[in-house]
Amino acid sequence: MKKLMSIAPDFTLPDETGKLHSLHDYKHKWLILYFYPKDETPGCTIEACSLRDARDDLVALGAEVVGVSRDNAHSHSKFIVKHSINFMLLTDADHAVMDAYGAWGKKQFGREGILRKTFIINPKGRIVKEYGRVTPLGHGEQVLKDLKQFIK
Repeated sequence: MKKLMSIAPDFTLPDETGKLHSLHDYKHKWLILYFYPKDETPGCTIEACSLRDARDDLVALGAEVVGVSRDNAHSHSKFIVKHSINFMLLTDADHAVMDAYGAWGKKQFGREGILRKTFIINPKGRIVKEYGRVTPLGHGEQVLKDLKQFIK
C-alpha cells in the first residue's frame, strides 16, 4: 500500500499504438492513474466510461487520465474505439507496475490478479489520493470532486 504523499513509482509502459509512456511525461501535471482488470468486462467498461465522461473537466483542471491493465494493444484499441475512450490505455503485461502501486494481489477466493485502484498524483509526482476497491459507477465524478479539493 502506497502512503499518501509518497513519491509515485516510476513506470514506462506501451500504449495501444506501442508508443512508450512514463511517469516523467506527466511532470508538472496532475495525473489520474487507474488500474483495472480487463477491457470489455462490465465493471471496467462502466469505470472507463465514467472517467471518459469526466475527462474534459479533469483536463480543464490540468489533469490527465491514464488507464493500465494487462490487456494487449489490440484489445485496448478495440476497447477505445467501441466506447469512445478519450484517454490513453497502457499495457502492463508482467504486472510489474501494478506490483509497484499495490494494484496486484489477492482477490476473491485467494486468486492473484489486478486490484481495481486509482491514484491521484500531483504535479510533483506524489500520490495525494488512493482509491482502493473502486466502485466503477460514478468514479469519474468522484475523482473530479476530489481533484477540485486538491487544487483549491
